[in-house]
Formats: sequence, structure tokens, C-alpha cells
Amino acid sequence: MNSDKYLFNRKELGKYRTTLRKNLTSAEASLWNILKHRQVSGYKFRRQHSIGNYIVDFCCPQEMLIIELDGNIHGEYHQIEKDELRDNYLKNLGFTVLRFENKHAFQDPEFVINEIRKCLSEEQ
Repeated sequence: MNSDKYLFNRKELGKYRTTLRKNLTSAEASLWNILKHRQVSGYKFRRQHSIGNYIVDFCCPQEMLIIELDGNIHGEYHQIEKDELRDNYLKNLGFTVLRFENKHAFQDPEFVINEIRKCLSEEQ
């Protein structure tokens, strides 16, 4: 796709992506420890990856899979609307978007990993 350079990791979002990577929430850090180094079924995940004007928590480009961890603010009406717009934009690009509450990264990481595995192809 010729427009990839305009869709993924836009230069103008670079400093913001770096700041987010350096300041992961504790839930993001916990899940990243599981996702990094191809520990989940051998798939490569990226953290704080930008797609269009959005920066997603985690992305597996090979499988067009996005994982978002949501804190309490995501339960508020205005944020729910923003999340729906964002998710629809990403889904229209062909991505699958999985959302988990932060607490699942701590309380039930196996559930999170099993849900992620369900979205990954068996063949690589």
C-alpha cells in the first residue's frame, strides 16, 4: 500500500509515541511483559503504534490486531463515543480491535492472552 507512510507512525506523532512508551500505565507495562519478544504464539506486537491520527496501545500488524487497555475514564459517556469512533475507523481499515479493562491485565492475564490467541492465525 503506497499510502502506508501516511497511515502508520506519522512523523508528527513521534514525540508523543515516545512519551507514551516511556510512561506506560501499570496495566500496559504488565501486558507488554507478556506480549514483547514474540512470547504470544510467536507474533510480533508493537506498543504505542500510531495508525492515522490514533495511537493504539498494542498492535500486531501481521494479523491486523489492536489491543486496547481501558481505565475508568473509558466508562464515561463522552469517552465511550470517542472510543466507538476510533474503533470504527480502525475496523474500516481492516483491523480487529480488542478492548480489556485494566484490571484484567492484573487479575486475569490468562483470559486476556487466550482472547488474543483466538484472533491470531494458527499458521505463520
